Amino acid sequence: MRKFLIASVLGILFGAIVTPHLAGPLLAQETDQAKTYQQLELFGDLFDRIRAEYVEEVDDEKLIEAAIDGMLTSLDPHSSYLSPEDAADMRVQTRGAFGGLGIEVTQEEGFVKVITPIDDTPAAEAGMQPGDFITHVDGEGLLGLTLDEAVQLMRGPVGSEIIITVVREGEPEPFDVSIIRDTIKLTAVRNKSIGQTIIMRISTFNDQTYPNLKEGISKQIEEAGGISNINGFVVDLRNNPGGLLNQAIKVSDAFLEKGEIVSTRGRDPAQGDRWNARTGDLAQGKPIVVLINGGSASASEIVAGALQDHSRAIVVGTKSFGKGSVQTLMPLPGDGAMRLTTARYYTPSGRSIQALGVSPDIIVEQPRRARQEDEPEEDERKIRTEADLRGSLDNDSLSEIERAQIEAERTAAEEAAKLREEDFQLAYAIDLLKGLSAIKSSK
Repeated sequence: MRKFLIASVLGILFGAIVTPHLAGPLLAQETDQAKTYQQLELFGDLFDRIRAEYVEEVDDEKLIEAAIDGMLTSLDPHSSYLSPEDAADMRVQTRGAFGGLGIEVTQEEGFVKVITPIDDTPAAEAGMQPGDFITHVDGEGLLGLTLDEAVQLMRGPVGSEIIITVVREGEPEPFDVSIIRDTIKLTAVRNKSIGQTIIMRISTFNDQTYPNLKEGISKQIEEAGGISNINGFVVDLRNNPGGLLNQAIKVSDAFLEKGEIVSTRGRDPAQGDRWNARTGDLAQGKPIVVLINGGSASASEIVAGALQDHSRAIVVGTKSFGKGSVQTLMPLPGDGAMRLTTARYYTPSGRSIQALGVSPDIIVEQPRRARQEDEPEEDERKIRTEADLRGSLDNDSLSEIERAQIEAERTAAEEAAKLREEDFQLAYAIDLLKGLSAIKSSK
């Protein structure tokens, strides 16, 4: 009996000690839920008050959509609500054709900021640049609007004119830019050869990116007469705002034989994903230079980071945009959708580039150079050589074939020099591949 009493007393004591520890979290959880219900009741009260007392009659559907969008946009700049029309536009964009100006924008401290103009679009042709701030559309200020509201103002019928007011670093005053809206048809990848270098210009990551890349590389190698006549590849990701994650993975995989490409981690570590490269390198082991700048974002940074971490490419240019988050498009009833940030992505070395960007291995700025009025023309700057002197002796050590080869090499060098004035960063990348090829062939 004594043991039973002791046990009973101990049980009562332990119960008195343990119960608060169990009840604490449960009580806190119930309190949080009660607060949430109170806030939802407050939302309902506000909704009813607005419907009944606002100075003008309001559209219930628009009011609810605005509330949903406000909730999402308060999370981060990339989460938002998409109306049925916006959701349809988003699906069309990933297929590579849509109507608009051709700029990728974000929001920074309430202002609309251009991430990048898209190649061969009205915005690019009008001279829009990464980092530009758009303050007004047709005279209407954008400050205070959500990003989607600002984008909606910039949309309009194909062929119509829009006047946007731009604030640009280095310019003393805001200025207006006139743009004619057009149907934006994205060519995901453009390819060309300069000398022995293949340049793959990737402007976006949509459904056509990897197929275009694979086809373009195959075509350029064939036109060059085989991979032995190629000294390397330039993958130009400048001003590429990103796009589909699966396409970034495929493009990275195109140049890697093995190893991790990218991983994503959300709130729940168990929900993370990781993608690895499979055997097969479209560049067949040739050196690669990746070009990036402040307009290279998201999927572009995945590719640049993966190739950099695996030492498969030399990254040249300036620091990228720094968008290291993953958005999931979730369909909603009524054909709308929710674009929600669900994870961060990490390069193979485990680094997140969110808000930091990819740092180039070699920083190369794109100079802005205008010819001075008193600067002599090209012909005036030409330096006279021995060959220009009257009666100079011929070079008798070369055959006609050797002479033709030297002339061809000289022409290629002159074209490269011209390219430095047009696109210094690309010219630098090509020169870098020439140097690597020369070092390899001398071994």
